[in-house]
This record gives sequence, structure tokens and C-alpha cells, in this order.
Amino acid sequence: MKTPPATRAQYRALTTHDTRWKDMDPYGHLNNVAYYELFDTAVNTWLINEGLLDILHGDQIGVMVESGCRFLSEIRFPAPVTSGIRIAKIGTSSVRWEIALFAGESDEAAAEGFFTHVYVDAETRRPKPLNDRLRAGLETLA
Repeated sequence: MKTPPATRAQYRALTTHDTRWKDMDPYGHLNNVAYYELFDTAVNTWLINEGLLDILHGDQIGVMVESGCRFLSEIRFPAPVTSGIRIAKIGTSSVRWEIALFAGESDEAAAEGFFTHVYVDAETRRPKPLNDRLRAGLETLA
């Protein structure tokens, strides 16, 4: 049985983005790479806005180790896209994010994706347990 698309209400944080002309592919819809860029932007914007990621001076960063996407319906330019994020699992040094993209005012996801961050020391790039502040922030989306 096919899983129905997720709805906006199933995600903890929502952000609206504008699609760009360059996001289109020759088939007339957003290229698959644009979906992944929107996923990455949604998660990292949330982390930065929550004060949980300092890309210049932080001592811990998330490195993507796994990703995937289920494409459900087309997204086209020009149209706003809303990204929804939530967390499926928090480990010792890892987080599995789930992201959905909603075209225009649609309540059903046009795409559902995931990726896993392993948090590492910013200098050594070795896995490092989530610090207490980061863990507490992430738990608000779990």
C-alpha cells in the first residue's frame, strides 16, 4: 500500500522559500538538485536562527552521511514553496531530519525527504556527542 503524502500539520517548523528560474530543468519543473538545496536550506536556516549552528566559529558541525527523497508531484517556477522540518531520531552524535516541500498553498507534500547528520568536531572531523544545548534545541522538533 502506498503511503499518502504528508501534510503541513505533521511538521514542527515551516518556512517559505521562493523558487528561482535557475531551479527549472528542461522538463518544466524543479530539478531534483533544487529539492535537496531546499532541504539543506530549511534545516540549516532553522539551526542558525535557533542559535544552534555557528558556521564560522562553532566547535561542532553536522556532516551529511545519508539522504533520500520521494518525489510526489511537480513544483514549478514561479511559485512559493514551504518547507516543513521535523526530527525522526536523535542519537548520541547523529540526527535524522525529515523534510517536506509543499507547493504554493497545498496542504499535501510535493516531496518528502530525509537526511542524517553526524555531528563532528569542527577541526578534527571526528564524531562528537551532541552538546546539551544542541540536543535540547533538536528535541523541540522531535
